[in-house]
Amino acid sequence: MASTLELLEEHRLFGGWQQRYRHRSATLNADMTFSIFLPGPKRDAPPPVVYFLAGLTCTDENFATKSGAQRVAADLGLVLVMPDTSPRGEGVANDEGYDLGQGAGFYLNATEAPWKPHFRMYDYINEELPALIASNFHVSDRQAIMGHSMGGHGAIMLALRNPTRFRSASAFAPIVNPMEVPWGQKAFSAYLGEDRQAWCEYDSCWLMRQASSTPPLLIDQGDSDQFLADQLHPERLEAIAQEKGFPLTVRIQPGYDHSYFFIASFVEDHLRFHAEHLLA
Repeated sequence: MASTLELLEEHRLFGGWQQRYRHRSATLNADMTFSIFLPGPKRDAPPPVVYFLAGLTCTDENFATKSGAQRVAADLGLVLVMPDTSPRGEGVANDEGYDLGQGAGFYLNATEAPWKPHFRMYDYINEELPALIASNFHVSDRQAIMGHSMGGHGAIMLALRNPTRFRSASAFAPIVNPMEVPWGQKAFSAYLGEDRQAWCEYDSCWLMRQASSTPPLLIDQGDSDQFLADQLHPERLEAIAQEKGFPLTVRIQPGYDHSYFFIASFVEDHLRFHAEHLLA
């Protein structure tokens, strides 16, 4: 049965509409919210969609309220879809740490208790949510994906696993090698168990090593990011891309940190990058 959408909020914005919806997710066995920006009509064809995956502790609202992306999306005629970062609510497993449980889904399908019944964010982002958007909104089948931090991990990982679905992918300060950094090791141990082989399919460095092709990729990373040395390591993915001749641009931005001020500074570049590939 198709999921019905409940409109929670609606605001006129740059000639389009910023909306927020709730729906029952069969994949996650939980009520989920997502935000969406619908630009005013730009051309006869239905507009393409850019998904934005947020980072640890975030919801569907952070990018919508802090990035300033809608002005550019309205100009380019891009739909922005901003899902939540995990299932939530009564009966959904959680943890006291900010980096596990609700708000920290890591965009994977959990196989371990107590996470397995609800934490299936990979399937939600890859299958259920796009089908829901396609059936409820007038959009093109052309899609791109972007994200920040944990969401940057999600965006690149999903693009590498689905190279024909996404025309392009980009990330701000992504976790590119979660198998080898503390955030990823904590989450993967909990969600996927101790068999490191099961972790590989959610690690962008491992995935890129196996790939025969990738969509065009863009990464921005601030050099004053407090998590750069311990958690992020964009140079690891860059080295693999160079070795294999894949289209990845990594830009190190001097003085920028891990915050939404950094995202707001470069989001226009990212949306124009996606528009190039979506509207070509």
